[in-house]
Amino acid sequence: MRIFVADCRDSFVYTIVDYLRGLGAEVVIRRADEFTADEVPLTGTDALLLSPGPGRPGEARTCHALLDRFAGRRPVLGVCLGHQVIAEHYGGTVSRADEPRHGETSRISHDEAGLFAGLPNPVTVTRYHSLIVDEPLPHDLAVTARAESGEIMALRHRELPVAGVQFHPEAILTEGGHHLLGNWLSLVA
Repeated sequence: MRIFVADCRDSFVYTIVDYLRGLGAEVVIRRADEFTADEVPLTGTDALLLSPGPGRPGEARTCHALLDRFAGRRPVLGVCLGHQVIAEHYGGTVSRADEPRHGETSRISHDEAGLFAGLPNPVTVTRYHSLIVDEPLPHDLAVTARAESGEIMALRHRELPVAGVQFHPEAILTEGGHHLLGNWLSLVA
């Protein structure tokens, strides 16, 4: 299976790539600001991952264009910034969090399905973000995980194979992050 990763210039993106490769995926990675969505072929690409990165989701224009191109045709996973891009793309809003969370662990409760199947509930995850997806979500999106504080930590599209996580599954302090990425790959296969 071949995964295309849009690298939004996050220092941890290659850890995600290594996890995916370790799970048996072939990974193609390109800097999101160095190509257009039309340059990524649908043929031969089985899924799309929108990586973490600095900045605001509205500035990640290539990621929005990739969603236009891939959503409904291939599974999509957004991590941190990628999660925020998904929320904005489908009509949600993103704002500054009450408190920035950088390198902080939190316990989250989840729906025990999809990405979270087989994970403890609650599960400990590692957060690196200053922005957060706001409520209410648009009708097309559903919350799949929340922090104890109530913040949205994961979401999915109700009809399309599109999901996002605010936390970093690749972080060493995230419990079951490798398993979560494996769950996503099983949805791709």
